[in-house]
Amino acid sequence: MASKQKAYFGLSWIISLILAIFPVTNIVLGIVTRAMRGNWLGLILNIILAPIFYVIDLVTIILTKDLKVLA
Repeated sequence: MASKQKAYFGLSWIISLILAIFPVTNIVLGIVTRAMRGNWLGLILNIILAPIFYVIDLVTIILTKDLKVLA
């Protein structure tokens, strides 16, 4: 049974949450995930507005178990 890609590279929710807690990994993995999903606007905004996307990505991983905002 194939599942929809979740958070970082299809990793489990708890692993993605642990990675999202650390700012550097959250920002880098957010950029890579957005690039893999082909969302170029989200990628550029994540690079420019990294601190804001750190908080947004952390909250969406906690609440929805996936990156939802511009991902």
